[in-house]
Amino acid sequence: MDSYWRGHGIKTLWVIAGIGIAYGGVIYFYGPLTGSDEVDGIIGVVFGLYICSHPAAHLVDLLFFRRGFRSELPSSRAFLWLGLNLLVLLIGWFAIFLGTTRLVFKGE
Repeated sequence: MDSYWRGHGIKTLWVIAGIGIAYGGVIYFYGPLTGSDEVDGIIGVVFGLYICSHPAAHLVDLLFFRRGFRSELPSSRAFLWLGLNLLVLLIGWFAIFLGTTRLVFKGE
């Protein structure tokens, strides 16, 4: 299992968070990406699920495979890592929300 472990992926989480925020900004300020609410909604939901998959994978790894995680990192860095995971998860939920509202509510 350790051969698949890529570390805590802090850089990856920051990149994904930035892309998620950029996606939300584009949808909010510029409106539809493709001109079709259904396609935009599907893109938003799938993108949000992808964003949420990284923190979820870290949580599963923490709970089931890396039981000694707290002893490996200093407590301040562990809280930073957990907080960043929570932030990325919230950004993913927001992208899912934006996509779902595109699917449910039709544009004017």
